[in-house]
Amino acid sequence: MQLDQATVEQLREWEAELAGQYQTIVAKQLNLDVTRGKPSAEQLSLSDTLDGFLEGNYQTDNGTDTRNYGGIDGIAEAKRLGSDLMGVPASHILVGGNASLTLMYQTVLTAYQFGLTGPESAWKNIDKPKVICPVPGYDRHFTVCEQLGIEMITAPMTATGPDMDAVEALIKADSSIRGMWCVPKYSNPTGVVYSDETVDRIAQLGNISHADFRVFWDNAYAVHDLNSDAPQLASVFDACAKHGTDNTVIQFASTSKITHAGAGVAFMAASDANLAGIKKFLGAATIGPDKVNQLRHAHFLPNRDVLMSHMQKHAELLQPRFDAVLTALDSAFTGTDLGSWETPQGGYFVSFDTRPGCAKETVRLAAEAGVKLTPAGATFPYGQDPNDCNIRIAPSVPSVDEVVGAMEVFVTCVKLASVRQALSKQ
Repeated sequence: MQLDQATVEQLREWEAELAGQYQTIVAKQLNLDVTRGKPSAEQLSLSDTLDGFLEGNYQTDNGTDTRNYGGIDGIAEAKRLGSDLMGVPASHILVGGNASLTLMYQTVLTAYQFGLTGPESAWKNIDKPKVICPVPGYDRHFTVCEQLGIEMITAPMTATGPDMDAVEALIKADSSIRGMWCVPKYSNPTGVVYSDETVDRIAQLGNISHADFRVFWDNAYAVHDLNSDAPQLASVFDACAKHGTDNTVIQFASTSKITHAGAGVAFMAASDANLAGIKKFLGAATIGPDKVNQLRHAHFLPNRDVLMSHMQKHAELLQPRFDAVLTALDSAFTGTDLGSWETPQGGYFVSFDTRPGCAKETVRLAAEAGVKLTPAGATFPYGQDPNDCNIRIAPSVPSVDEVVGAMEVFVTCVKLASVRQALSKQ
């Protein structure tokens, strides 16, 4: 199907055929949800032995009773787990509660309101602090900025990560830029893994930016490979050390898609100066994290080998779901002008770009047919996709059969929305 080469008569014929297929789907009264990247119940069950794992022994190796207050930056055993997960020395890691998003919000709030390196470094001291957001990107990052009143400016994503020529030009042209969001491995939603060159150029941003500029490196999918030959992410920690920009990048990760999503452990890796700033904030905000949960995770995942063996079990559950999505897209759209997509080798999403102006209508049609998709525009700041084309597909929660059914609906809706738009332009 090539819409740009079709006659009006051909478009009308396709529209009638697709409308009939669509009504047949609507009559099935489906109720499927591929909106958010949550682990399936099968994945969560992989970690059910966490319950009772400590067998009543709540003490750390140094004798700390994890049932009590204190330990604002986490226990040593959990820092070791964070080191295994993030590839950063344990001395640079802070361990929090169940959500890395919470640590990210607290860090951005600290940078904005109080300053990570003292009151004079607070972003609020300037009129309009700005943050660069590679797009399409993660909607919850955008929500953090929007709530704090931080202006978001976009830079395009490429097959190797953010367009670094654009990023560097923005920073050089505007000294009010104070931050940048990154999901460097299996980027949400495109699935892109940043190239070694991109990682190295990001590490050098501290040499051309304002001293208070920070990169928020959300490595949510650090160990979430679907196959053994998946691309590896270069160490931004090592790159920053090489370029003398240790303060520039603050890394985040968690076990939320490794063990129990609602009862995981979150990690932050940063320079001594950045850690001091966030610990000062936490010292006023909390008495300490859930150290019992930190300890049971440290025992459940005692080393890197056990961690990766556990992630292989996740991959075995996720791979058929991703295969179902990609097979449907390949079968329906390869050789057409109806859309484009990445083929991720890990993470939780497949990103699909419709023809410009068709994403919202595709999502609307799918909803009426019983398939919930992430709202069109959600992957852009303020919910505004200038081309109205990006749709994020999250196949992890439904069964494989349900993913197959959802993709049947998705394909039909993309085609119908595209043909109707083409007809409207005749």
